[in-house]
Amino acid sequence: GCNPLAETGRSKLQNQRAVLNQQILRAVRMRAGAENLLRATTNNKVREQVLLELSFVNSDLQILKEELEGLNISVEVYQNAEETFSIPLVPLGLKETKEVDFTLPLKDFILEHYSEDSSEYEDEIADLMDLRQACRTPSRDQAGIEMLISYFLQLGYVENRFFPPTRHMGVLFTWYDSFTGVPVCQQNLLLEKASILFNIGALYTQIGTRCNRQTQAGLENAVDAFQKAAGVLSYLKETFTHTPSYDMSPAMLNVLVKMMLAQARECVFEQSGLSGIRNEFFTLVKMTQEVAKVGEVYMLLNTAMNQEPVKENIPYSWSKLAQIKSDHYKALAHYFIATILCDHELQPGDDEDQQEKALSQLYDHMPEGLMALAVLKDKVRRKQLGKAHLRKAIVYHEEALRVCGLCKKLRNIEVLQEVLTAAHKRSLLKYAQQETEDDFLSLIQAPDVLPKTEHKIETIPPQFSKVKVKDFFHKLGPLTVFSAKQRWTAPRTIRIPQGAGGLGFHLKGGSPAQIYCLDPVCPAASTGLKEGDYVVSVGGVDCKWLGANEVLEKLRSVGEQPLEMEVVSCQDTTASLHSKSATYSVGMQKTYSLICLAMDEDKIDQTKKAPLKLPFLSWGTKNRQKAASTLCLPSAVAGSSQSKKKLSPFTLLNTESSLY
Repeated sequence: GCNPLAETGRSKLQNQRAVLNQQILRAVRMRAGAENLLRATTNNKVREQVLLELSFVNSDLQILKEELEGLNISVEVYQNAEETFSIPLVPLGLKETKEVDFTLPLKDFILEHYSEDSSEYEDEIADLMDLRQACRTPSRDQAGIEMLISYFLQLGYVENRFFPPTRHMGVLFTWYDSFTGVPVCQQNLLLEKASILFNIGALYTQIGTRCNRQTQAGLENAVDAFQKAAGVLSYLKETFTHTPSYDMSPAMLNVLVKMMLAQARECVFEQSGLSGIRNEFFTLVKMTQEVAKVGEVYMLLNTAMNQEPVKENIPYSWSKLAQIKSDHYKALAHYFIATILCDHELQPGDDEDQQEKALSQLYDHMPEGLMALAVLKDKVRRKQLGKAHLRKAIVYHEEALRVCGLCKKLRNIEVLQEVLTAAHKRSLLKYAQQETEDDFLSLIQAPDVLPKTEHKIETIPPQFSKVKVKDFFHKLGPLTVFSAKQRWTAPRTIRIPQGAGGLGFHLKGGSPAQIYCLDPVCPAASTGLKEGDYVVSVGGVDCKWLGANEVLEKLRSVGEQPLEMEVVSCQDTTASLHSKSATYSVGMQKTYSLICLAMDEDKIDQTKKAPLKLPFLSWGTKNRQKAASTLCLPSAVAGSSQSKKKLSPFTLLNTESSLY
C-alpha cells in the first residue's frame, strides 16, 4: 500500500475522514448515554437538562455530517493534474477501518482444530495482517486494485480455514460508513469481505476521475474504470444482501451504480466531441441525441437520489450536481438543434428525405401545425423554431447556474462555475446573433429532444480469476478436506513392525490419501488404524498434499524397515448452527440495521422471535448477552420515551447497555 503518512491530497482527505469518524463515534456514545438517562429518569428537571444536552449533541452530529459531506464532494483532489475545462466527476471515498489482530484467535484455532504447532504459522499470520494493513492505503492504480482483490480472495481461504459456521472466532471487525461516519462492528467475516468489495469499487471511481479527459486514451480508461466500479458495486449488492451499513445497503448501492454508469456515459459523450464538433447537419443531429441521453441519465439519477431511504444519507451536493448536469446537458441538446435550424438551410443538392427523417427523429412530436419537411424548406419557420430552442437552452443554463449558486460546496468549485457560465454565454450570444423580430408574435414552443445513443454502457463484472493468489495457510492441507467445517482427531502414530509382510490396507483418492479395504487383523489395525483415516505424514514427512500413488511410493521406499505414519480421523460434525440471529429495533428495516446484539431467548416474545436462519447479521452469543442496540443517524428526541420517533442514521437505541 501507499505510505499512510504521505502528505498527498488524497491521503489528507482520508486522514480527515478518519478523524471525523472518531468524532462522530464519540458524539454517538454521548447521545446513547443521554438517551438511556432520558428513558430511565422520571425527574422532570433532569429530563429537561438531558433534552438540552441532546439538542447540543444533535447539532454537533449535524455539523460533523456536513463536514463529512464536504470531504465527499472534494472532487478537485481526485481529478487529473492537467488543466481541464470539464465538469468534475465524483469519486467515492474509501471506507475506513480499525486494525485487527488475527494472531491469538488463529493460533488458538490451529492448535485446537488442526492439532498443529501454531508457532509454525506465525509468519503466515503476519503476512495476512500486513496485507490487510496495506489495503487501508491502496495505490490509485491497477496495482492497488489487484492488492485489494488479492486480500478479498485471501479472505475466502481464511473463512474456510478458520471461521466455522457454528461459532465466532472472537475477531471483531470495525468499518465506518462512508457517508455517515457511523461505525459498524461485527465478528462476521462477511462484513470484512463486503467492505473490501466496496473499497475496490471506490478505488475504481478514483482511478476513473484521475484519467486525463483531454485525450482519447484517457477517456477510454475513464469509461472502463466507471463501468468496472459499477460492476463491483452491483456484485456487492447481489452477493451481500443484508449488509448492516447504510453505504452498502441495496438502495444506496443501486444509486451508486446509476451514478457510475452516468459518469461513464458523460465520458462517452466527451469522446464524441474530443476532436471538435463539426458544424454539419448530420453530425449535429448525432451529437444532439447523444448529449440528450447524458441529460436523461443524470435526470434519472437525480430522481433516484431523492427517493427514500437514500435521500437522508446521500450527500446533498451530489444530488444537486446530478441536477446541474441534467440541466446543463439538456441545454446543450437544445443549443445543437438551434444551430442545426439557424445555420443550415436546405440546399438544392441536399437529400431532403434524409434530412427530414433525421430532424423528425429528434422529436417525439413536432410542434403543432409544423411538419419536418416544411420547417426545413421555410426559412422563417426554421428561424422561429431555432430561437425557441435557444430560449429553452438559456432557461436550462440559468437553472443550472441557479442551483449551483444555492449549494455552498458546489459554488466553490471554480471549474464547474466556469463551464456553466461559458455555455450560458454561448447560448446568449447565439440568440443575439439571430435577426431581431417581435418574439411575442411567435407562439412556437420548443419540444423536448428524444435521447438516443449508439454506445452501450453496461456494468463490467469483477474478474477475480485474473488475480492469482496462494493460500497463506497452504501447509494445513487441501482446503476441501482440512477446513473449519470438518473436525478431526489429533494425529495418531501408526507403527508397522519390520517384516510384517503386506501393509494390510489400500490407499485411494487424491491429496490427502485415504485408507480403505483395511484388514482388521493386520498389524496397522492393531495399532489404531481405522477405515477412512487420512494419511498426513510418513516417516516424519508431511503428506497432506500427496496423492495415493505418491504416498504408496513413500511407504514402499522404507523397505523392510519399521514404518511409522500419522493419520487423522474425521469426527461427526452434527453440531447444530446457532439459532440466534440479529434483532432489529423499532420498525427499522432489516437491511439497514447497523449494530445488533443477541437477546436472551427467554426474554424474547415468541411471536417476534427472529427466524432460525443465518442472515448476514447473525450473532453467536451463549445466553449471556442481553439488551439490543441499534446504531442509526441523528434525529430529534421527543419529550416522552413512549412516543414514536423517526429513525435516522445517528440514533442509538438501546434498552440496557451500548456496544460501546
